[in-house]
Amino acid sequence: MSVIDLINGSKRTAFSFELLPPLKGTGVEKLYRQIDRLLEFDPKYINITTHHSEFVERTLSSGQVVKQNIRKRPGTVAIAAEIQKKYGIATVPHIICAGFSRAETEYALVDLQILGIHDLLVLQGDKGKLEPNFIPENESNQYASDLQRQINRYNEGFFDDGSEMAMKPQIPFTYGVAGYPEKHADAPSMDSDIFYLKEKVKAGADYIVTQMFFDNQKYFEFVARCRAEGITVPIIPGIKPIQLMNQLTVLPRIFGSSIPEPFAAELAKCTTDEEAKQVGIEWCTEQCKELIASGVPSLHFYTLMATDSVAQVAKAIY
Repeated sequence: MSVIDLINGSKRTAFSFELLPPLKGTGVEKLYRQIDRLLEFDPKYINITTHHSEFVERTLSSGQVVKQNIRKRPGTVAIAAEIQKKYGIATVPHIICAGFSRAETEYALVDLQILGIHDLLVLQGDKGKLEPNFIPENESNQYASDLQRQINRYNEGFFDDGSEMAMKPQIPFTYGVAGYPEKHADAPSMDSDIFYLKEKVKAGADYIVTQMFFDNQKYFEFVARCRAEGITVPIIPGIKPIQLMNQLTVLPRIFGSSIPEPFAAELAKCTTDEEAKQVGIEWCTEQCKELIASGVPSLHFYTLMATDSVAQVAKAIY
């Protein structure tokens, strides 16, 4: 079953979460412990993030400083396959533009098709640590919509160079895309942002999963604007419990997610990360209860450094 079928077929508000591949050179045991911690809440699917390579400076034995292009968190495709096999839960690898050529994307699609993974989350990807001109002409997808076109052509039985496959994929890839309740950082306006989101839905996206937010009113207003523009697919709220004191300033700066004043005031009172964690759990729990009461089809949790908090929130709401 596809992700959209799993969401629509759930008898209660569906539960899903996102994981990061482990750092290169480390094992997957920590990843399994995270999954084991959340299994009791019946996750319908698990997202696996994808991370592009980045340039780092290395000093050679000669003293020369050189730039090397390394990928710190490889293995998205392999991890997605292993989790799906080990746990029998649908996995959704992220497919991103940033830092990947169209040829690399095509190879990933071929591997995923062989492994029986047919659900994707299609994203532009974070460009923050890439070289300023990371997109070589005619080699990379620049926007998620470009990536959609490549995936759609693959589903139709064509490789990126235009040649026809010997056999059209029997099970086409399905995918979701990202939405931003508080506007994508590169969008000039919310109207523009929603216009392009609608184009992505028209191009084949089955659902939208939002960037994390802490103010439900932002989400409700975003959904209302999307519906007014004729976007009818499920819009899944992306949720993250705040875990550390410094996230009061770090998360808004990195993700553009504002912190409501009452929440910020409570976090500002905290003198330890443990206190901030408890405040984050309480706020997130109430946030999720309100979202469920409003009839959201699913909740999607960002678990980075917050698996225990997600488990406590899920325990309170499911």
